[in-house]
Amino acid sequence: MKKGTVIMVCGLPGAGKTTFAKKLEKERKAVRFCPDEWIIPLLKDPTDMDEAKRIRTPLEKLMFEQAIILANLGVNVILENGFWTKVDRDHHKVQLKKAGLRIELFFLDAPLNVLWERVKKRNKKDYPFKVSLAYLKKWHKIFGPPTEEEIPHYDFYKNINKNL
Repeated sequence: MKKGTVIMVCGLPGAGKTTFAKKLEKERKAVRFCPDEWIIPLLKDPTDMDEAKRIRTPLEKLMFEQAIILANLGVNVILENGFWTKVDRDHHKVQLKKAGLRIELFFLDAPLNVLWERVKKRNKKDYPFKVSLAYLKKWHKIFGPPTEEEIPHYDFYKNINKNL
């Protein structure tokens, strides 16, 4: 049986991860895992960021386990966790390679000012996870884009510059 591909979508809030992943979901006939979409219905108070943070790690772990199962059954899977650090990407990549799966990494890149403009628009919508400029700046400093040395370890890589 042919195995599916696991697609990792990397980028900060406002980079366009969900928009891109939804398009790819249709093109690749894939199952898409978006942590925010699963966390929101689980929260008693959708604005409770402490509870959302507490839920995120175990939920992403469960999603990743399901991704491996589905890919082994021949289903393409999209993980739009953000994958902010090389350590996080490497952790997932090692497990996926052990499972003998094909891995693609898409990096959605945009400058901080573009990210902020998009996040401001999203903050105005009925979306419970409001992001401040201070948090976005903090996350921007933490974020580690894919490096030239890690890119060859993926079966496919593409940098999608979303500042157009």
